[in-house]
Amino acid sequence: MTLSNASTDGSSAAAFTDVPGQIARMGRERGDHPAIIYKGERTSWRDFARHVDQVANALIGMGIKPEDKVAVLASTSLAYAEMFVGALRAGACVVPLSGMASAEQLEVMINDSDSRVLMISENMRNLLASDGQNFPNMIQNGLIAADFEADGWQNFTAWRDAADDADPEIEIKPDYGFNIIYSSGTTGVPKGIQQNHDMRAFHVERFGVSGIDENTISLVSTPFYSNTTLVVALPTLAWGGTVVLMEKFKADEFLRLSEAEKVNTAMLVPVQYQRVLDHEDFDKTDLSSYELKFSTSAPLRIGIKQQIVARWPGKMLEIYGLTEGGGSTILSCTDFPTKLESVGVPAETADIRLIDAEGNELAQGEIGEVVGRSQGMMAGYYKRQDLTDDMLWQSPEGITFFRTGDMGRFDEDGFLFLLDRIKDMIISGGFNIYAADLEAVLTDHPDVADIAVIGIPSDQWGETPLGLVVAEPGAKASAEDLTAWANSKLGKAQRLSGIEFVETLPRSTIGKILKRELREPYWKNS
Repeated sequence: MTLSNASTDGSSAAAFTDVPGQIARMGRERGDHPAIIYKGERTSWRDFARHVDQVANALIGMGIKPEDKVAVLASTSLAYAEMFVGALRAGACVVPLSGMASAEQLEVMINDSDSRVLMISENMRNLLASDGQNFPNMIQNGLIAADFEADGWQNFTAWRDAADDADPEIEIKPDYGFNIIYSSGTTGVPKGIQQNHDMRAFHVERFGVSGIDENTISLVSTPFYSNTTLVVALPTLAWGGTVVLMEKFKADEFLRLSEAEKVNTAMLVPVQYQRVLDHEDFDKTDLSSYELKFSTSAPLRIGIKQQIVARWPGKMLEIYGLTEGGGSTILSCTDFPTKLESVGVPAETADIRLIDAEGNELAQGEIGEVVGRSQGMMAGYYKRQDLTDDMLWQSPEGITFFRTGDMGRFDEDGFLFLLDRIKDMIISGGFNIYAADLEAVLTDHPDVADIAVIGIPSDQWGETPLGLVVAEPGAKASAEDLTAWANSKLGKAQRLSGIEFVETLPRSTIGKILKRELREPYWKNS
């Protein structure tokens, strides 16, 4: 069941644009203009497009056909970008894999996705328990080494350069799989989110409207397996701009590259914004070239938004949505400084609504689960129609929406305010407590550097909120002081049972606090 690129009223979407084909056209049109900058080396559009077609022809020569899967487990690099776009040019579906997953989970992902080719970088070989021997779907000689030499592996550069650079002449259809992004894989068996070419074409179009064009210089500092990276990197390439790649994020290097390359666009996750803003070189760095900044993947706290608006030139857009798609909201922090606690208003083509536990639509101002749809919706969870069906909600008009699992409310101006994940909501004495409300209060205390509120077992209330705080250096407030301070600002039903200090809060590679890990020690014996 393919759900993507239907308009909000169920009518057909705009004309389809073949994204890898558009990138190839940029190669012909942009010539010597840099397409990729990586570790100080500039790859022209002409050379990038030629390498991409070589990769496509190498894959086709190995027997890869449209919609076959090509997996990549590697650090960000020029080779990664060429492999990704080259596989798309061959009509293949790319499976970017997370280096944060375990060897067992990676084996499951590679086999579950039916991947026929795997490219890996040397620093991630230790994540393959069998060094590529337990993958029954792999074709002969289908193991590609991004940056090393080893028996049983084809060196990427030699493999690529042995192929022709002619147009592969593969017709790309809108419903072909573009990529499969697996859920974080931190616990349990991850599920594969399959996005098709139609959905990615929509992303390219929408980010073009946001301001990405042939003059864009995007600094990419998040991994390629993250949708956060793809939603800006791919449009930058499709519109003929320049992508500056960081192998690994470091705040000082981000600032250096921003100034040296006159970067004008970046997509960062909240924890990266915090690290860049806190760096001692921030105020010494020339960031005047910036025109667009984006944030997504995790909540961006109001204090960080205020700092970005005050200290960092250019427009700041926060995007709320799912990797699965369905609907998104956009907050222009620079245009709406009084709405920074929200995640903005529904994006163009997006229809965002709220429903109660029984699936009934709620009125403005009421709290409910966020559901949404737009022209950008995943095709489904790969080979898991049951999971796909579980996230669908049918509107009274019979239109399909995706359930987000997030609780929220709309204000009188149509701005969406998020409260919590449904699974993270704390039910204490029959009252719903939204951890985000408590975290917002604690964030205002000068001694609090980072905060997560979780529910822990309570004989009296069933569960009760506990604050886990990372203290600012030199903080003087005790746990009891912070608890009393916060509770003086909270309603009776919201009050914290206590505060515990921790050194760090566990986060995924894209900055989401892993609350399941935080809750586990308190609930395992309950």
